[in-house]
Amino acid sequence: MASAVLTISSKNYSSWCLRGHLLCKLAGLDVDEQRVSLNDASARAELLLLAPSFLVPMLTHNGIKVWDTMAIAEYLAETFPKAGLLPTDPAHRAWCRAICGEMHAGFYNLRSALPMNLKAFHPKFKVWAGAQADIERIFAIWRECLTASGGPFLFGGLTMADAMYAPVCTRFLTYDVPLDAQCAAYCKAIMNWPAMAEWVESARAEPEELEELDVEF
Repeated sequence: MASAVLTISSKNYSSWCLRGHLLCKLAGLDVDEQRVSLNDASARAELLLLAPSFLVPMLTHNGIKVWDTMAIAEYLAETFPKAGLLPTDPAHRAWCRAICGEMHAGFYNLRSALPMNLKAFHPKFKVWAGAQADIERIFAIWRECLTASGGPFLFGGLTMADAMYAPVCTRFLTYDVPLDAQCAAYCKAIMNWPAMAEWVESARAEPEELEELDVEF
């Protein structure tokens, strides 16, 4: 039996649950997954961005319950300091936290216009202006980090920042967003991350569907 439980909803649609999974993998924490059915009204509201707050994913570890993905990230970084969720350099740690916070609190237009759907593919998808501004900001973050670190991940090795931005890579692939060579290489590195590949394989096997997120765009 694992030492912790990660409560999740959909693997196909929930970017926040994917982040929770990746963070636990980065920490080296063995977790059992506990699924919340998509028939649960609260879970559906979260996935459709209709909930006032997000209570899934939730990590239960040593009797402690932590929800909110940034709280989970900080808890794991504090509990497993040698796991490398944060860079060792103080300036890079601050930078990492800043871009994680930006992802956590922002990019609402991107989330609304390009919802995560690992089973779908929409070639030549038309991105409206609000979402395009979010995309350009993400590209700028990636380019700055990758240029400074040399890649293949945002701070060289895997950190919590990669867990936070990994779902964006899936969105860019699902909606056929044009990528320059540097951003395409980063997305490829993320999609080849074993923890990511494991999640995607499970997501594609999920029988549950949300009709609201499976409409033809």
